[in-house]
Amino acid sequence: MSHRILVVDDEPDITALVAYHLAKEGYRVATASSGSEALKAAADAPPDLVVLDLMLPGASGYDVLQDLRRRPETRDVGVILLTARKEEVDRVKGLALGADDYVVKPFSPKELVLRVKAVLRRLAGPSVTSGSILAVGPVSIDRAAHRVTVGGTEIELTATEYKLLFTLAERRGRVQSRAHLLETVWEAHPNIQTRTVDMHVQRLRAKLGEAGELIETVRGFGYRFRTTDLAKGRTR
Repeated sequence: MSHRILVVDDEPDITALVAYHLAKEGYRVATASSGSEALKAAADAPPDLVVLDLMLPGASGYDVLQDLRRRPETRDVGVILLTARKEEVDRVKGLALGADDYVVKPFSPKELVLRVKAVLRRLAGPSVTSGSILAVGPVSIDRAAHRVTVGGTEIELTATEYKLLFTLAERRGRVQSRAHLLETVWEAHPNIQTRTVDMHVQRLRAKLGEAGELIETVRGFGYRFRTTDLAKGRTR
């Protein structure tokens, strides 16, 4: 069955353009023109991904994003913000609230479709052997179930946060440049939006708690996942 995508925008021409190009790729597309309408549509039939404008009548796109991330039935859906707001503060806020990607208007419909495909691939995750566990210090990643625990306690991650953590942990001890992480995790061109990586690392560290210290910043280059067990000081 094809993926279901919800397009939320109060500009009918934009909604129609995005819906047309997504439908042409075989996706099932639903639309909404306000924040409240979007939340109702998502509750009635949870989508696989939401293309979301920020400037909506009533509840803003930020409000919708926060609500989607709070609800158990929609917290794992992909969210791409599609907006005319291009200031860094807006981009940072959107990513900090849990958006998977941020596209600025005017935009290329073909590029948007590629970004949709990239987010959906991250949501699907890699094909792995059942029961395969990657453990580094207190962090345990169940690659089959897409579950992450820290000290035995499960933590909730978005699809992008999960793939970022897995990429860093799998290559622990080796520095990963921001450009390389963009290509690997976001499947994006390496010279765009490196701030995206920083914001997601910041959110990931916060969710990992003390174990967030395992993700080291290598100034001027990128990030490295330490190979030392924080609790016992052992190399894994």
